[in-house]
Amino acid sequence: MTEHLIVTDEEATRVITLRRPEKKNALTQDMYRAMSDAIDTAQNNPDIRCFIITGGSGVFTAGNDLQDFLKDGTDTRSAEFRSSNAIKFLYSLAHNTKPIIAAVDGIAIGIGTTMLFHCDYVLASTTATFTTPFIHLGLVPEGASSLLFPRTMGHQRAFATLVMGRTMHAEDARTAGFVNEVVAPGHTEVEARKVARDICALPPEAVAISRKLLKLPPEDLTRRIDQESHLFGERMKSQEAIAAFQAFFARKKA
Repeated sequence: MTEHLIVTDEEATRVITLRRPEKKNALTQDMYRAMSDAIDTAQNNPDIRCFIITGGSGVFTAGNDLQDFLKDGTDTRSAEFRSSNAIKFLYSLAHNTKPIIAAVDGIAIGIGTTMLFHCDYVLASTTATFTTPFIHLGLVPEGASSLLFPRTMGHQRAFATLVMGRTMHAEDARTAGFVNEVVAPGHTEVEARKVARDICALPPEAVAISRKLLKLPPEDLTRRIDQESHLFGERMKSQEAIAAFQAFFARKKA
């Protein structure tokens, strides 16, 4: 595990809490591995019936640590390392067989938004925002988002979100279909636990079979994850992406 991720089992629910507040829960390599382990080790554990993923009050996650991204654009070994950990987590989501509830209070950027499309129930606070600024950084969508976004909310909304990088607010996300409930700030975790109790009270085999019927086959997801990852890796080395990252950090220092 890692100091930036807390995993607790509460009755039949495994709660995965991102804890890197000084960096707005930006995801590190250790965090990716720990999230994967938390999901994978529960698959054959009948005592764990569902998951909650949360960032706590005020923030979900700012996505990847952009310092790592800038390094990846010039270091092939670093890019492969980053990819292997991020892809492992995405594969864990794709192959997961148990319901995942997301509690989003605050910003969800990049993979912070795309991972929600692998979840089964999403709660967002009124202050939650969802942004996928891949193209602004010279990159391409990831996490099978190019498959899941248009399937969930149609091509036009997916284009505005993934290609144009427009921010979506909580009520817009609920209208788009990837947020179930909008609640008051600070209440997402409490409400997520209520949803978890409802799910855990249902017959587990019936839940598992029904969930499988609703989801795309894991092979379809991993095929798109691999396709996006290949293109993402190529884009990381592009002059377009390197220039975009350099401009981003220049603005931060100004």
